[in-house]
Amino acid sequence: RPLRLSRALLGRARGFLVPGVTGRPPLRSLSAQGSAKLLVSGSRDGPSARTPSFDGTHRAPGSHEHTYRNLDTCEPSLPGRHPGSFALMRKRVPGRFGAVATAMVTPFDDEGQLDLDGALSLARYLADNGTEAVVLAGTTGESPVLSDPERLELFSVLAESLTIPVIAGSTTNDTAHSVELTRQAEAVGCAAILAVTPYYNRPSQLGLVRHFTAVAQATSLPVILYDIPLRTGRKIATDTILQLAREVPNIVGVKDAAGDVSGTARLLAQAPEGFECYSGEDALTLALLSVGAVGGICVASHWMGREIGEMITSYLAGDVERARQVNAETLDFVAFQSSDDAPNPMPAKAMLRAMGVSAGECRLPHGPAPAWLDERAGAVLAELEKWRVSRG
Repeated sequence: RPLRLSRALLGRARGFLVPGVTGRPPLRSLSAQGSAKLLVSGSRDGPSARTPSFDGTHRAPGSHEHTYRNLDTCEPSLPGRHPGSFALMRKRVPGRFGAVATAMVTPFDDEGQLDLDGALSLARYLADNGTEAVVLAGTTGESPVLSDPERLELFSVLAESLTIPVIAGSTTNDTAHSVELTRQAEAVGCAAILAVTPYYNRPSQLGLVRHFTAVAQATSLPVILYDIPLRTGRKIATDTILQLAREVPNIVGVKDAAGDVSGTARLLAQAPEGFECYSGEDALTLALLSVGAVGGICVASHWMGREIGEMITSYLAGDVERARQVNAETLDFVAFQSSDDAPNPMPAKAMLRAMGVSAGECRLPHGPAPAWLDERAGAVLAELEKWRVSRG
C-alpha cells in the first residue's frame, strides 16, 4: 500500500492519470457526475459561436445533430492485469473525432453513378464496426473524379442522416474553389473540414499558409490539414504547420501521411496545446501514436475497424504491449490496402465486395479492378477471419 500511494502521488505531481487519481485531459469537459465527454468545437481554445458547448452532441448549421462518443475512462480492462500495472504510464485520450475515423470510399452503381443509398448504408456499417467519424471525398473517396454537385449531395445526405461526425474533403488545388466548397460543406451540416495540400501546382510554403488560412477563415468548423506529399508533390513544412496552428484558431490538427515519424515528433513537441495529429498511413499508426498522435484517419478500418480501435485505445490507455501485438498480427491485413498494381482505393472496394458490402468499382483513371485483386481480397478476408477466430 505505501508503494502504491507513493506512485499515485508521483503521478499526480507529474500530471499523469493513474488508477485512483483523477485528472482532466485537454479538450474534454467534466459533467456533474464526473464523466468525461468529448468536446468538439471550431477552435482549439473552445467552442465557436456556431458550435456552442454541449454534452456529447454537436448541432451543426441546419440543425443536424451528431452524437459523439462518451469516454468515461481510459483504464484498460484486461484479464490478468493488475490495475496498478500502468501507474506510471501517462494515459491519453483519443482525439476530438475519436480513435478511428474512416476515409470512406465513394460508392458508385453499375453505371458508375454516385450511389447515395450505398454510401449511407456503408457509413452506417462502418459506424457499427468501430468507426467514430467518416471522412468523405478524400483520397480514398476519389475526390478528383467527383463533381461539385456530387460532393455536396454526398456531404448533405450523410451529414443529415448519421449520428457520427462527417468530415468533408472540400478543398482542391484552387483556393477560391476550395473556399466556396468549404462554405457549402458547412451549410449542409458537416462537422469539420479536411483540407488537402494543393496538388500539381506545388505552391511555396508562404502560398500554403495563405491557402489554408483562406479556407479556415471561410468556416467556423474545425479544419484538419492533410499532409500527403506522395500524392500532392509538396510537403507542408513543420514550421508552416506550426505557424498555422498558432495563428489560425480553427486549424486544430493534421492528418499525417508524410511518412516521417521523426518529423511528426518534432511537430508535436512544439505544437500548441490541443493541436491534434491523426495518422494518415495505417502502417505507421502505432509509430505515430508513440510520438503523440491521438488516432487515425484510416482505410483498413473498412474491414478491421474494431481491431484498429483496439490497438489505438490500448496504446493510449498505457498497454503498449497489447497495442504492439495487435499491430504486429494485422500488418498483412493493413498492407492489402494499396500497391503499385492496385493503388488505393481499388483494394478497399475489392475487400468490400468480398465482404458483401456494395460499393461498386472505381471510376477511371483507376477503373475496374482486375480479377486477381478480387481473388486476393477474398484470400485476405479469409485469413482475417481465421485470425479473429484464433483470438476467441
